Amino acid sequence: MSELRLRFAPSPTGYLHVGGARTALFNWLLARKQGGTFILRIEDTDVERSTRESVDAIFEGMKWLGLEWDEGPFYQSESFPVYKEYVQKLLDAGKAYKCYCAAEELEGKRNLAMQEGRKPKYDGTCRERLDQPDGQPYVIRFRAPQGGVTTFDDLIKGTITFPNEELDDLIIQRTDGTPTYNFCVVIDDASMRITTVIRGDDHVNNTPRQVQLYNALGFPVPQFAHVPMILGADKARLSKRHGATSVIAYRDMGFLPEALINYLVRLGWSNGDDEIFSRDEMIQKFDIHNVGRSASVFNTEKLLWLNAHYIKNGDPERLADLLLPHLSSRDVTTSGGPDLMAVVRTLQERAQTLEEMAERALFYYNAPTGYDDAALAKFDKQQLQAVFAAVTDKLAEALSSDAHGIDALFKEICAENSWKMGQVGQPVRIALSGGTQAPGIGEIIVTLGVEETIRRIRKAREHVAGN
Repeated sequence: MSELRLRFAPSPTGYLHVGGARTALFNWLLARKQGGTFILRIEDTDVERSTRESVDAIFEGMKWLGLEWDEGPFYQSESFPVYKEYVQKLLDAGKAYKCYCAAEELEGKRNLAMQEGRKPKYDGTCRERLDQPDGQPYVIRFRAPQGGVTTFDDLIKGTITFPNEELDDLIIQRTDGTPTYNFCVVIDDASMRITTVIRGDDHVNNTPRQVQLYNALGFPVPQFAHVPMILGADKARLSKRHGATSVIAYRDMGFLPEALINYLVRLGWSNGDDEIFSRDEMIQKFDIHNVGRSASVFNTEKLLWLNAHYIKNGDPERLADLLLPHLSSRDVTTSGGPDLMAVVRTLQERAQTLEEMAERALFYYNAPTGYDDAALAKFDKQQLQAVFAAVTDKLAEALSSDAHGIDALFKEICAENSWKMGQVGQPVRIALSGGTQAPGIGEIIVTLGVEETIRRIRKAREHVAGN
């Protein structure tokens, strides 16, 4: 059995979107599972729309997801001379021909065919043409079989058959001498010895044309697996109107790469009822035959659930590093403040994204300048003063400032004053964070430190006295 060779071949006309990322992931997983080779090819023959910025965005997205490639990146634009050689080979063998039909003429024929209810395919005007008008522009067409069928076995969709009479003579070289997509793909996949092509099912209709080209050039035909598309909640194809579709946009929104990878692998593939997979488990269990034939619906709530799981169980040191850019974008500097790993530990239990964690971490580095007065108003003003005084006095005398010691201190304050924990804890939480949505009191105090805690409570006490 020959070595398994797979490729991901995006067009650099935009960012790496989630559909492309899933295709790359399925190729990568199969290569890793079977000890194959994963190749990255940049299909940049569309010179006008291809940009270096898009190429860099694709690299950035794949590296963030951890989809490292074994060979490449290769650029189609660097292979134009090779494509021209193969075009000439087909011409010399009589398997391709020059077509001099003008664009306006072809458009007229297409419109007439549609009016008459016929398939708007090229009618073969130049197929047997012997004269070659000097100086007149032409395209080069592949001389496709006119009878019979073209069949291929799809690893996901099963056997697919196309009547050849429905496939016209494909243009393989434009009037400006540049090769077309379907032709370049065949030459590249054959040159790179690609054994399995996993791609979106929007390419199904391209496949019979490509199979015919493989056969005409004497190349082995790879296996094909066409992955169903990803839909938005409205069952339309996933697009910008459904929200973020860029892989990097999800990174910037505070999603972890392992969460997005885990979500994408389950978007169309299943392994029983399992939902959470480590990278090693994905490699071990992935089977292209278990990819469903139906389109998948992108569910942001499910992605958030997975992200929360990975944050909750993540390494605080790594999460702290990942959190830094989200704090920096809010003009927060952590130097001189609480240890960021300690801050993360107090927040990772409840945060769904790093953006949410960054927002909740702000009070640790920026003491509140205002308070939830509506929440404070639920407490008797005189009792608030007493609570703040009791807490600062006890903290100033505390022998232990670890979590256990802080908990014991608050229990002691409640017992001495016949207060319930809610009468003490919530006002102190507001004093320290400005609001009611914050981690446990003990966690906050241990993270802020006793000195900063006392300072903030005294400031809140002044605020209450002045209102």
